[in-house]
Amino acid sequence: MSYLDELFGLTGKSAFITGGAQGIGKAVALAMARSGMNVAIVDVNQAKADEVAEEIEGRGVKALALKVDVTNAAEVDSMMTQIVGKFGRLDVALNNAGIANNTPAETLDLADWKKVIDVNLNGVFLTARAAARQMIAQGGGSIINTASMSAHIVNRPQTQSVYNTSKAGVIQLTKSLAVEWARHKVRVNSISPGYIKTEMTVHVRQDWQDSWMSQSVTPAMGLPEDLIGGVLYLASDAAAFTTGADLVMDGGFTVV
Repeated sequence: MSYLDELFGLTGKSAFITGGAQGIGKAVALAMARSGMNVAIVDVNQAKADEVAEEIEGRGVKALALKVDVTNAAEVDSMMTQIVGKFGRLDVALNNAGIANNTPAETLDLADWKKVIDVNLNGVFLTARAAARQMIAQGGGSIINTASMSAHIVNRPQTQSVYNTSKAGVIQLTKSLAVEWARHKVRVNSISPGYIKTEMTVHVRQDWQDSWMSQSVTPAMGLPEDLIGGVLYLASDAAAFTTGADLVMDGGFTVV
């Protein structure tokens, strides 16, 4: 085994990914499988989760597809029981499930505000907490939360105050949990993607997309695959001294 294989190696480790049935979650899940990891796909869409799990098993590793509402604490706890039952342990958690809402703040219904906060922030807390309980018991692990460049800036021309707020909360939650769980050897970090071409963004109004690109130093949206390296770094022992960090991967959008 080479030095880099030892440093970045993930073979034999186990992970779960929420929102793992499509987009960023799916791309990272397949990359983890290619790296020799066992992966649980956690999503509200059982059929799509099953498809990704089948692809993962085709890589010669274990897979699990679970339909879970990340805002439901009982379902999240059951998820962890099933994952540990299948894999024996949990080394990496990618808390990636999220939704968006582009309604102007003055007309945004309170129920819709709460829904975004519930999935994007409360859901991250519940899945991170469940992961940490297992990782503390086994002696450590890596938790990675999906935030957004929207935690650092205000996007335009679309209006998305609730999304921005939820993602800013994810970063502060990440930092807080990193401090709390450091003594247990549980690392907690986040990634902040920029505009990524996924099922969530591909149908966005063309004039909005044109505006995004006119503001960006990179003249195209990123792909889910562009985020793989950052996530696998945070998942690996190469990031043993990295906790409480937010890795911005936005093609330079927030630089200018």
